[in-house]
Amino acid sequence: MKRWIWEQDNYPHFTYDLKKLEPLIQHISLEQGYLIALTQMMNHDNITQSQFEALESEAISTAAIEGEILNRDSVKASIKRKLGLVDERYDRGDIQTDLLIEILIDANTNYDQELTLERLFGWHNALFTTKYMGFKKINVAEFRGEESMEIVGGPAGKETTYYVAPPREILEEEMQRYLKWFNETPATLVKAAIAHLWFVIIHPFDDGNGRLTRAITDLVLSKIESSKISRLYSMSSTINSDRKGYYKALEKTTGYVRKDADHLDITVWCEWFFKTLHTALLNTKKKLGFIIEKTKFWDKYQNSDFNARQIKVLNKILDIGKDNFQGDLSKKKYMIIANTTSSTASRDIAQLVELGCLKQIEGASGRNVRYTINS
Repeated sequence: MKRWIWEQDNYPHFTYDLKKLEPLIQHISLEQGYLIALTQMMNHDNITQSQFEALESEAISTAAIEGEILNRDSVKASIKRKLGLVDERYDRGDIQTDLLIEILIDANTNYDQELTLERLFGWHNALFTTKYMGFKKINVAEFRGEESMEIVGGPAGKETTYYVAPPREILEEEMQRYLKWFNETPATLVKAAIAHLWFVIIHPFDDGNGRLTRAITDLVLSKIESSKISRLYSMSSTINSDRKGYYKALEKTTGYVRKDADHLDITVWCEWFFKTLHTALLNTKKKLGFIIEKTKFWDKYQNSDFNARQIKVLNKILDIGKDNFQGDLSKKKYMIIANTTSSTASRDIAQLVELGCLKQIEGASGRNVRYTINS
């Protein structure tokens, strides 16, 4: 029985229900437009900081999906160096993290360059400079070996095979077909979804396939957006928050679970991919909205004489959005955030209310008195 998607007679001629996908594509295009509009309201420093945070999230998340935990300070140090942002506080990077950041930056900036085997091998070599994954020696900058590539899970003795990749003897042909399609197909959201899925199907390397797949996805998205906003959001962080959904979508598409006879229909995968991308864009729009509100707030009160405690508390609220600051601001919360005494907190809050920065929540009094940002 031809179980896996690559075994089907018409593979890789994938099909999908465009009527189901069109509303999602329209939502994504709308959010992309919103992000572009938001960036036009932001100054250079805020955009740079947002790009920094998105790249940090992308690096940490793409590794976390594979079960690898990166040191956040090392990631920050690597990004600072690669973006030319010198900061002595972040001087604790490492070579392996530096190279991962190089891959991500390459995918997000050199999107007009063709995707070639040489480029993929270079990325793969950057992931595994020691030629080992843990204690296991792997093929680096070359295709995987002759042994069967299987995705297996479950307890010992009761393992489940979720996927079996194409055999080694057809990998060259598979990758040449993939790269030809990739380089000749215009950048669209559908291409991004197919490029991701197809590379996972081929699974050409011993390890690192997932990270390279997500870099390829970034490459397509950056091409679509001409890098106007692609470096402001992290697809990997959203995938990482829904790993179960990610694997279920793959299982329903690649052959482990099929509820219909058309094994080349990838609509389920595309729906999951587009919903995930849409979520990533929405999350970023919300964050950028907080930045714009924060900028407007400090512009409004730029001539006010705040002390360091007041600035710290106000920034804490503005950074997460006043509507997301659970329970609003109380004197107790002020004391904790500012690390100060009850009497000092009372004086600081009273001054902020007098300046108009804070306003008391209606109906709150006594020990239950609460405040919110008056933007």
